[in-house]
Amino acid sequence: MIRTVIGMTKLPRRTLLAMSTDGSNRAPSTEAPPAAAPSTEAPSTEAPSTEAPPTAATAYAERLQRLSNRGGLLRRLIDPQLPYRWNLRRLRPGFTLDIGCGIGRNLRHLDGNGVGVDHNADCVAACRAAGLTAYTTDEFPASADAVADRYDSLLFAHVLEHMTAPNADRLVTSYLRYLRPDGQIIVITPQARGQASDATHVMLVDQAAVRKMADRLRLKIVQLRSFPFTQPFGKVFTYNETIAVLTPRRAA
Repeated sequence: MIRTVIGMTKLPRRTLLAMSTDGSNRAPSTEAPPAAAPSTEAPSTEAPSTEAPPTAATAYAERLQRLSNRGGLLRRLIDPQLPYRWNLRRLRPGFTLDIGCGIGRNLRHLDGNGVGVDHNADCVAACRAAGLTAYTTDEFPASADAVADRYDSLLFAHVLEHMTAPNADRLVTSYLRYLRPDGQIIVITPQARGQASDATHVMLVDQAAVRKMADRLRLKIVQLRSFPFTQPFGKVFTYNETIAVLTPRRAA
């Protein structure tokens, strides 16, 4: 059954103001020029690009660091990540493989109960400096943490919107081997306003896109909803997110 939130989550006004100064793991920003219109094209048979994406650059890691530190006095009074941390924890992710972990925000939300993977070496270095376990995508397959059927959850938070649908499918599929048979896949993506706020975003991964991906990869949708407000707010609130929880359809 797909669970979709009908009403909005009630949050204090001060929390909402603080939330407007920060976002999720790969927070949207107005520092970069707006992205092109979101892609809604069907998957193609294109070959993976060999060109390094902008999210692998040192400048991108530095941008994430700047975004995580901004907010001034208001940020010190109330943590803008509080609602997002609560939302992730209530999904009961357990021991998590955080693919596209960035500088480790979601790993910290989970008190380090997981392993991060990112193609940005500077982001991985920032995670390690914070005492978190993280690897580059090249390092992970040969690491002691690359164990099949080990993880309760695979987390793709603010990751899939940075690529085309075929590349997103390949990314998710490549990590399924590490998921426990009864594990879950958590996908978190920005909505319309957040999508347009970052020039490195490629594809809008809304609820319709999640359903199409689930069909292509034979995944079962357990939850599909909007957070912290209903989906229409995603047109005006940068930090509204689409939250999906999926599980693999196991062969009988």
